[in-house]
Amino acid sequence: MSDALKHECGIALIRLLKPLDYYKEKYGSAFYGVDKMYLMMEKQHNRGQDGAGFASIKLDTAPGERYISRVRSIEPQPIQDIFSQINDRINNVLSEHPEYSNDVASMKKHIPYVGEVLLGHVRYGTFGKNSAESVHPFLRQNNWMHRNLIVAGNFNMTNVKELFKNLVELGQHPKEYTDTITIMEKIGHFLDDSVDKIYKALKKEGYSKSECSPLIAERLKVSKILKRAAKNWDGGYAIAGLLGHGDSFVLRDPAGIRPAYYYKDDEVVVVASERPVIQTVFNVAFEEVRELDPGHAIITKKSGETKIKKILEPLERKACSFERIYFSRGSDSEIYKERKMLGKLLMPKVLEAIDNDINNSVFSYIPNTAETSFYGMIESADAFLNKKKTETILNGKRSLSAEKVTEILSDRIRIEKIAIKDVKLRTFITEDSSRDDLVAHVYDVTYGMVQPQDNLVIIDDSIVRGTTLKKSILRMLDRLNPKKIIVVSSAPQIRYPDCYGIDMANLESLVAFKAALELLKDSNKYDLVEEVYHKCKAQINLADKDVKNYVKEIYDQFSAEEISTKIAQLLSNGELNADLKIIFQSISNLHQACPNNLGDWYFTGNYPTAGGNRVVNKAFINFYEGNKERAY
Repeated sequence: MSDALKHECGIALIRLLKPLDYYKEKYGSAFYGVDKMYLMMEKQHNRGQDGAGFASIKLDTAPGERYISRVRSIEPQPIQDIFSQINDRINNVLSEHPEYSNDVASMKKHIPYVGEVLLGHVRYGTFGKNSAESVHPFLRQNNWMHRNLIVAGNFNMTNVKELFKNLVELGQHPKEYTDTITIMEKIGHFLDDSVDKIYKALKKEGYSKSECSPLIAERLKVSKILKRAAKNWDGGYAIAGLLGHGDSFVLRDPAGIRPAYYYKDDEVVVVASERPVIQTVFNVAFEEVRELDPGHAIITKKSGETKIKKILEPLERKACSFERIYFSRGSDSEIYKERKMLGKLLMPKVLEAIDNDINNSVFSYIPNTAETSFYGMIESADAFLNKKKTETILNGKRSLSAEKVTEILSDRIRIEKIAIKDVKLRTFITEDSSRDDLVAHVYDVTYGMVQPQDNLVIIDDSIVRGTTLKKSILRMLDRLNPKKIIVVSSAPQIRYPDCYGIDMANLESLVAFKAALELLKDSNKYDLVEEVYHKCKAQINLADKDVKNYVKEIYDQFSAEEISTKIAQLLSNGELNADLKIIFQSISNLHQACPNNLGDWYFTGNYPTAGGNRVVNKAFINFYEGNKERAY
């Protein structure tokens, strides 16, 4: 993605099902779980750059012994920082007590982070400030072991205001107005309630206070707590949690918006945001890693018993298609095939744009996430060229010489690495004038590969704001003096903001929205903007289920091709020597390539939850009123 769109969060949960000395004996280290967590978090670093956190729980500790450890960081390399801190703590204890090295029981007792239940998180903050206090996992502390709650997630709730109000009505006083705190306190409320009820029941049965503690752990029904807590949640989420005594869970939203995968054998239970992370770190086959069904939770009790429980009634599956296009690692075999198909399906439009002139066209991609789609596009181009060769040979009016046949067969698709990102440069200055100059130098181009008669075809995985294209890439490509520049997006036009955990919170930054507004001006229809504003304002006090997405009316006035043409005009701004054409993926092709991930609200405005329509209307109100705040 040429635009600097930040990622979403990633979660990793490991539950060791054997005693720690088992891993010491089999794998040579009592820190087996910590080592695996480090790898899982590093493999998901692509999902979050703002911070990272880790928490662990030790099972069956004696009163007075520390059983919860947590470390968080917002350093430039946060994962390395937190595990450096963990490593330092471990080494400090072992240097003072070398006798612990071969005594797993002593290590567990005296060294923090050496536990059986581990939770990791990599963060991109879409809500709240980026401080260490905003980094997951979050901890809700209590002297009762069962009431300690650790929460981390990949999520964003659209109805935080309503959920916050519910907590206040319950008599709580939340310390922050964020979705993470709100969700944690909601779960915590029903956890407290369940523990109280079980405790009272045990007392009636004649158990002493000290006898109640292990029995509460046995009787506590995590699924029931989650059902009560999540009843009114609206958003996309994969939420992981640990209870102080050792129960753990991961809950996925009912529409399957945010991803979650799990693996279990007799040694571990593992959950992560991405399948190949589990495959690689634990060396297991594709088929052994399963996707957590929407609306379900994977729950592991302190005893090690693991079950998949339906918590919320699943909705129509709307798994995020942007995961497939961009966010998730392309090493997932399904995602790899889907990305290739996205590129392949674009080729007919590309051929039309270059008038089928393969010989005078150079093909490339904007590194690096578009590379797989590029392969699919080139496979399709090869098929076209092979058909053309076959027809030339078979339809020859006279027999062709061997030299001529060789000449025909030697035709190749011209593939070059044209745009190269200079990884040493960082656009760290926020002042617009200074930042623009830096953006213009983020990419270098390869000279000498393009001739004046050539079309230059560049595929990108998506075009969000178009800023980097306009201020950097297009200018540099134009220096190569091609006849025409064709920028191809493997994603459709991004027309609407996201509200489920990705950094697209407003409308006015989206180049497709800017293009639609310009088209309204060109066609003397700009009065529609005020009409839509009043329709959005009229819905402010409606229940979410009754709210309609009136922003669609802006786009309904024009065809996708008209908007694409206007986007090209906005990005070229009359400053390019070459003709510029921009080709976007169609919605139908997106669904064909990613048939099991039909969450397309960025492109269609068809939000999978009721709260989405309220958020997009709020985003439009903010745009109209010049309000820069987030719409959720």
